[in-house]
Amino acid sequence: MPDLSIILPFHNEANSVRQLLHRLYPVLGSLSLSYEIICVDDGSVDATFAALRHERDLDQRIKLVRMARNFGKEAALTCGLQLATGRAAITMDSDLQHPPEVIPQLIEKWRNGVELVYAVRRNRNADGQMRRWLSQAFYAVFRTIAEIKLPAGAGDFCLLDRKVIDAVNALPERNRFMKGLVAWVGFHQDVVPFDVAPRQDGASHWNFFRLIRFAFDGLSGFSTLPLRIWTWGGVLVSCAALAYGGYLTLRTLIFGTDVPGYASMMVGILFLGGIQLLSLGVIGEYLARVVTEVKARPIFFVAERVGFDS
Repeated sequence: MPDLSIILPFHNEANSVRQLLHRLYPVLGSLSLSYEIICVDDGSVDATFAALRHERDLDQRIKLVRMARNFGKEAALTCGLQLATGRAAITMDSDLQHPPEVIPQLIEKWRNGVELVYAVRRNRNADGQMRRWLSQAFYAVFRTIAEIKLPAGAGDFCLLDRKVIDAVNALPERNRFMKGLVAWVGFHQDVVPFDVAPRQDGASHWNFFRLIRFAFDGLSGFSTLPLRIWTWGGVLVSCAALAYGGYLTLRTLIFGTDVPGYASMMVGILFLGGIQLLSLGVIGEYLARVVTEVKARPIFFVAERVGFDS
């Protein structure tokens, strides 16, 4: 059993494999710990797996997993944690925005008894203005309504003690928001700040709509407040409608009838119709998560493993 497992998800990162490992080796060599490097190729369509095989030929501590298709980063991290055998594991991105030079600080915290160490961003200067604003809004909303507390700027760059790894692996859900799952299991936590480096190659695979979807997955997975909002919203609208109905009845009894306005009627119909559709959409999102869990499909399929015991 190695002391440390490094888990690296890859998706079309062939050009950054060599550079990442060249920066990783000196850092790991300075720790006086035995280690394994688990590289998960999440359905790449370029030469990523060939580049990883070449690195495996040079260093047998590198272990490879090739997914049957692109199942997503959360599935790749789940796969890596299930295969990790170290007393601790570090998950990090393979685009070098998570600097390997931060790893000794994570290890120092772990040696001092911390079981879950987050590497948190000091800033998001590498992102665009809109993405920075949305990220800040997400963390603010998540801290407000979620059942767990996620440090601002925390991502997938973190160290997990073996107890935390086993706890996360025991969670059976299919819709996996890994940052939330890791925080949910608890244990002694601490943070290490770091500066995000620019991407060394290519562009992010996360577009605006994928980020919005990912954010809602995180919120719906750890809070039922969006459902409760529409319960109380329905109560308020009903009370307002009853009050307005009473007002109309009283006015008619006193002043008689008049011709109702077409514009106000249409505004009321469209307003209530929009609220109903929006609430049905929120309920549908939660129902879709239930359907996914009930089907109980595997989170991922592995096409090939290299370097692991049978």
